[in-house]
Amino acid sequence: MILSALAFYLFAIVAVFSGVMVITARNPVHSVLFLILAFFNAAGLFVLLGAEFLAMILVVVYVGAVAVLFLFVVMMLDINFTALRRGIKQHLALGLAVGVVLLAELIFSAHALAPQVVAHAGAVTSPGEATNTQALGAILYTHYIYAFEGSGLILLVAMIGAIVLTHRQRSGVRRQTIAKQIARTRAETIEVVKVPTGHGI
Repeated sequence: MILSALAFYLFAIVAVFSGVMVITARNPVHSVLFLILAFFNAAGLFVLLGAEFLAMILVVVYVGAVAVLFLFVVMMLDINFTALRRGIKQHLALGLAVGVVLLAELIFSAHALAPQVVAHAGAVTSPGEATNTQALGAILYTHYIYAFEGSGLILLVAMIGAIVLTHRQRSGVRRQTIAKQIARTRAETIEVVKVPTGHGI
């Protein structure tokens, strides 16, 4: 019990510290690295709660895909972050207001769900019962199958929209036409020039 409490406080403190550093770090690459650290500690908290499936999803999806993608985008794009920070004072009041509202919602949710969490904190899955992953899959693909299919449809539409926006016709941009490249003949591609000895082109 003491070991789990120490692990909880360790994961929680590091997660909160990483979250603060995400928004206060001056280097955007450091912010992404602190975000990855926050995800790992949140996954550790999920493991302590017995939700190993959520911990695995958090590490695989967010750390392995989203955060790494953010890191590559930040490192590859030449963004003037100094110019972006100039308008922070104009939106500081709105940001603080939104933060206070979110904090109040989190406190209210934690206060409302605290009795249920305490009641199920000591629950251990017996060998005859289904694991968390099996129970989650059974509920997701039976009771919430239409919501699951709907979310997949929304993601499909978003993917098609991103592809359409990427391949739109723009003036002044040379596009690659694969059909024309394949249809080229040898005469159109290669020119054989006979250079006399001792002379250049």
